[in-house]
Amino acid sequence: MRVLITNDDGFDSPGLAALAALVGEAGHTPVVAAPVRDQSGVAAALGPLDDPDRVTIERVTVDGLEAHAVHAPTALIVMLAMQGGFGEVPDIVVSGINNGPNTGRSTLHSATVAAVLVAGYHGRSGLAVSQVDGAPQCWSTAAAVARPLLDWLCNHPATMLLNLNVPNVDPDELLGLRQAGLAHVGGVETVVTGRDETGIDIDLVPTRRELPPGLDSTLLREGWATVSALAPPSALDIDLPTERWWRSR
Repeated sequence: MRVLITNDDGFDSPGLAALAALVGEAGHTPVVAAPVRDQSGVAAALGPLDDPDRVTIERVTVDGLEAHAVHAPTALIVMLAMQGGFGEVPDIVVSGINNGPNTGRSTLHSATVAAVLVAGYHGRSGLAVSQVDGAPQCWSTAAAVARPLLDWLCNHPATMLLNLNVPNVDPDELLGLRQAGLAHVGGVETVVTGRDETGIDIDLVPTRRELPPGLDSTLLREGWATVSALAPPSALDIDLPTERWWRSR
C-alpha cells in the first residue's frame, strides 16, 4: 500500500523518521510529506500561507528516504496528497509520532489527529500516533505498538480512524494496550500564568484536575497505551426550532 506519513512537529522530527521506518518495514511504500516548521495545535487549519495560490515544497531526506518539507499546515498537506500533490493518491494516512499525548479534548486541537480526520473525509483510513514526551524519547516503543494497528487498518474493508497514545517507557514496562473513550480533559492543559494591559502569559502543564477512570487520559497516565476509534465531525440528527428562531414573513 501507498502510505502518506505526516506530522505536526515538522519534517525533522525523530518521531516522523521512526514512523517512516515502521511503514517501510511493514512492506508498504512510504510517502513522507510534513510541515517545514512546527504546526502543533493548529488542528485542521489550512493556512495561513505565504502565497495563497502556491504551496512551496522543499525536497529533503528523512531517515534516508526522499521526503517533502511543505510550507503548509498538516491538514492542507493531507488534502494536497488526496489530490495527487505528491504523486499517486495514498491508500492510508499515518500521522506522528507526535512528541506529546493527544488524549481527551486535546484531540480537538491536535494537527496530528486532524491529519487522519481529513483522510477520513476523503475515504481513507488513518492512524494518529502520539507519545508522552520525555527524555530520552522511546520512539521504538510507540512504533512497536503502532505496527499491528497499521496492519489491521490496511486489511480492514471499511474506512477507520484510530488515535493511538503510548507512554514514554521501554516496551517491557508497558502495561499493555487498551481501547478507550475520550476523557473530558486531555493529559495536558493550557493555563494562564499572568496578564497585563499588553497581553496574557500562558503555559502548557500536565492536567491538574481529577481524571475520570477508564478513559484515555487516565489509562495513559497509569502506564497503558490507548487506542480510540474516531469519526469525522458530523451533524446531529435532532430537530432544531428553526421556525421559532426565524419565522417566515
